[in-house]
Amino acid sequence: MTIKEMKQRKIELGLTNEMIAEMADLPLSTVQKIFAGITKAPRKATIDALSAVLSAPADASGLRDTDSRTAPSGSHTDRTRAGGTDSAQAGSADSAEAEWHRIHEQYIEDTFLQNLTPADLEFAKLLGRTFPSPDGVVRESAGQYGSVLPKSNKCTVDDYYALPNDRRAELIDGHFYDMGAPAVIHQLIIFRLQYLFTESIERHEMPCVVLQSPCDVRLDKDNYTMVQPDLLVLCHDFDINAIRCEGAPDLVVEVLSPSSRMKDMVLKLHKYQRAGVREYWIVDPKNHTVTVHNFTDPDYDPKKYTFADEIPVGISDGLCSIDFSRIQEWLSRFDNRNL
Repeated sequence: MTIKEMKQRKIELGLTNEMIAEMADLPLSTVQKIFAGITKAPRKATIDALSAVLSAPADASGLRDTDSRTAPSGSHTDRTRAGGTDSAQAGSADSAEAEWHRIHEQYIEDTFLQNLTPADLEFAKLLGRTFPSPDGVVRESAGQYGSVLPKSNKCTVDDYYALPNDRRAELIDGHFYDMGAPAVIHQLIIFRLQYLFTESIERHEMPCVVLQSPCDVRLDKDNYTMVQPDLLVLCHDFDINAIRCEGAPDLVVEVLSPSSRMKDMVLKLHKYQRAGVREYWIVDPKNHTVTVHNFTDPDYDPKKYTFADEIPVGISDGLCSIDFSRIQEWLSRFDNRNL
């Protein structure tokens, strides 16, 4: 992929330099210099890393026709700032819808289709479905984790509840995604975050509750999506006796792990935004950063913090904040133990 194609793809996906740097595991300064045209001849390894993040489906020109759909206006920023006519807003929404489905299908194809296990295929046979493999041959499949299913043969919430008890997966737009067991640090961060969020909410008497995974969320209130965010904050009415949460939480936190990094940073980012989640935090234990997406901010722009920062909670209108240094200090106690 050429640098020109990368720039175009970056616009299509609505990604910032910081997001690309994180996903490609490259220094931010390197990415900035490449897209600013300062670095004229990047190293092949750098180009390969960027191409892996920004790769697009092949077509006649190698690029998507941006004249047929206004990619920038499909981003959340331009949709929020736009003040045009109803028809213009509807067109923008249509563009966003088409962009989401394109991103989703490409993500599935690039990330999961090559990683099917024998156990996946065995479970697939239980439901007797089919999916197109990379070589174009149709094989038996089912609610198979990350497989590309025909639109008429998408998996449903019923399939989700039919999964074996020892299989952890999320259902997103009719496709299953495996969920590996979380690492210890992942669990420690979520445990501490739930405490800090609850503490701040109760101190400021906000009408919200904090829940942590495993907790089923039927995000779109349809039959094709069921997710399990690491942490969710609900500030609206809900049924305390229900087996799941219905609709978009007000705030969602996901803690990155090697197996979920791309899913949380790209796929779920777009999914949560489209579903109506008001705020999305992405916690990166590897780099000790927290990226906050406040989708309701008229001047929406992702903000990055470190584990030393006190992070404001956007949905609280300035009342609540989370002092991440308390999490950092708490984690350091375990680092210093001789186990």
